[in-house]
Amino acid sequence: MAVRERMAAACRRAGRDPSTVQLMGVTKTVPVERIREALEAGLRLLGENYVQEARQKVELLNEPDVTWHFIGHLQTNKCRQAVETFQCIQSVDREKLAVELDRRSRSVGRRMPVLLQVNVGDETTKAGVSLENLETLFDVACRLEGIEVRGLMALPPYSEDPEAVRPHFRAVRQALEALRLRAAHPERLTELSMGMSHDFEVAIEEGATLVRVGTAIFGERAKRA
Repeated sequence: MAVRERMAAACRRAGRDPSTVQLMGVTKTVPVERIREALEAGLRLLGENYVQEARQKVELLNEPDVTWHFIGHLQTNKCRQAVETFQCIQSVDREKLAVELDRRSRSVGRRMPVLLQVNVGDETTKAGVSLENLETLFDVACRLEGIEVRGLMALPPYSEDPEAVRPHFRAVRQALEALRLRAAHPERLTELSMGMSHDFEVAIEEGATLVRVGTAIFGERAKRA
């Protein structure tokens, strides 16, 4: 897969082991048949933006060894279904959501891995906690027994030039490093989910452990009805 070759090259430039970076296929609006082709090519980590769409795909694909992450904006009234469907929630961006995920996870005897979503560009059109309020959300989430914070997720401002995004990726990495200094269990804070089809190589060079790639794997996305 060309994407994996590009990932490996980025790792070499950064002096990193390619095995330290996971490839996620973003499957929003992608037909099941196309997803199945990617799974046959070796993809095993998928990300979805909509709970109901994911539930349908999980059932149709029936691939128990595939891991599903939720990467979209999660409403609190969808937390129960999300906990039942996904193995990780990457988009925890507010205290109310963290508390509801905790409640729903404990009700089914789970401890849900989560990432805290950072709005690193302070864009009003995007979800995510600001860097200034990240520590407060982190402290609240760490007190909850039904979720476990594993790291950060970010969707920086878009730029045609990936180099223009590098400072944002670096800021997210530095934010995670700062959280480790205050964490009771810094060894659990290992994940940096950042980088997409057009800029994942720069994200890897800046420390990403998981890149979310849609177009470069599946082609241009169909418009959601």
